Amino acid sequence: MSIFNQKSKFKVKTEVRTVREAVQPKPSPKPKTSSSSLSSSDRLKPPVAGEIRGRAGGGGSSNSNRSTPRASPNPAVSRIRSSSPYLSANDSTTTTATNGRKRRAIASSRSPASPSFMESDDEDGGDEDWEAVMDARKRRKMMEDQLVRVDPSRSLRHPRIWTGEETVVGDKMSAPPAIIHAVDVASLQLKCQPALGLKADNVAVRLQYPGGRYPEKYELVWGKDKIDAVQDIIKVVNYVATTYIPEKHKDADFFLNQTSGICRRLEKSKNNGDGVGFKNVLREYNERLRSLQKQGVIAKHLDTMHGIPKDLTAFILDQVYDRTVAPNVELLAKYKNGSDNVYGELLHPFISNILERTKMTSKKVFVDLGSGVGNVTLQAALEIGCESWGCEMMENACNLAEAQLKEFSARCRLWGILPGKVRLERGDFRKNEKILAALKRADVVLVNNQAFTSQLNADLVSMFLDLKPGCKIISLKTFVHDNKNAENDVATSILDVEHLTYPEEYVSWTSASGSYCISTRR
Repeated sequence: MSIFNQKSKFKVKTEVRTVREAVQPKPSPKPKTSSSSLSSSDRLKPPVAGEIRGRAGGGGSSNSNRSTPRASPNPAVSRIRSSSPYLSANDSTTTTATNGRKRRAIASSRSPASPSFMESDDEDGGDEDWEAVMDARKRRKMMEDQLVRVDPSRSLRHPRIWTGEETVVGDKMSAPPAIIHAVDVASLQLKCQPALGLKADNVAVRLQYPGGRYPEKYELVWGKDKIDAVQDIIKVVNYVATTYIPEKHKDADFFLNQTSGICRRLEKSKNNGDGVGFKNVLREYNERLRSLQKQGVIAKHLDTMHGIPKDLTAFILDQVYDRTVAPNVELLAKYKNGSDNVYGELLHPFISNILERTKMTSKKVFVDLGSGVGNVTLQAALEIGCESWGCEMMENACNLAEAQLKEFSARCRLWGILPGKVRLERGDFRKNEKILAALKRADVVLVNNQAFTSQLNADLVSMFLDLKPGCKIISLKTFVHDNKNAENDVATSILDVEHLTYPEEYVSWTSASGSYCISTRR
């Protein structure tokens, strides 16, 4: 399936509508002159060849001509891709926002609870930063409302979260996680330009995370199709402030005060192009967060949580994608037209909707047949905490999926979050013994069979005979057809099918809405 998420070239109308409802109408903002003010999610992305994901054997058809991207000359908000609202099963519309990674189409949507700030036209940040002027308690409540159903059986705290222990030489538990630092994919060396008026020799900074001892390395730079370091840092700080600091803790105001809080001051520094001020505020944030980590505040608060805000889930997945898949996305264009090796993604909001509709919990098993670069498999593991399997046969996609899994594991530790167990398999899912065994235990199976041949779909129906009763199968096309004789149609005899419609911006190959099915094994 992440860059499931920086801003893409696609403008989502509902996103803008939601923001406008939160603030009073303002005059048109003055044009920005600083390149640093352009979020990476504001950058236009070239489409990637290959549209529909369908890879397991047999022949399929490419739908690459269906892509209808719509450029957004001035997107409203970025989730470096941008965070998504993850619609509930009852929602009929989507409040999507765009992502800025090198995806083929619109990356995902975001909700008004996403802790990112709008551009302002005045020097002190102005009141167009609707989230900045919102009461901190209301903002936190909105974040809490974004939780996937609270799962009392889920333990959220990562067992290797840092709480102030000293480093022990040779101890793997205290070794720094092997993350891909932002500076590795966005730096002066990679032809990016200094941001916030900083000189080239003064752009290096470090960013502390709530679960790790060691910070991530950044350079405050901007470049086309690169991570927007300034916006990325602001988003991390805001997620930490709204999710990891207990509401009644004495330091909550230090982060969230509407006038003097760390979040507000970072935003002001960005809007004023004050690189030195930005670095000073970031230094304060790092010191205070490390102090809270050593006091055990972060770890204890995570012990009280049994779910993750969906926007935070999307953002973490976006960070992973931006550092692994995005720099190598051209590899996904190397496919054989007219075959099953055609690539397309189901986007974050779609998957979140599916996970909620099928009532997934941390005790259940999820399987993605034709898992691509692993986006859906990772999202299920992080958002739900369930055991999550994926199987893919395209070599390039498999390589990128493994890179994502490695970064995903390290970055979850950095955030202090324990995901569900992830298993990624290579090859034809019809012949992979581990996948066939996992299917017998599966509670939800995802099959993006948009481009599958009739033979491959028939093979899948045969595999579904081994599914346990009650297992849900999510597919883009139904396995039960009206023109078949029910007495001879295996699918008709074992599956109860519900036909549904997904909103616009839910898949990568088109911005239009479409249909899908949830089949239940009898």
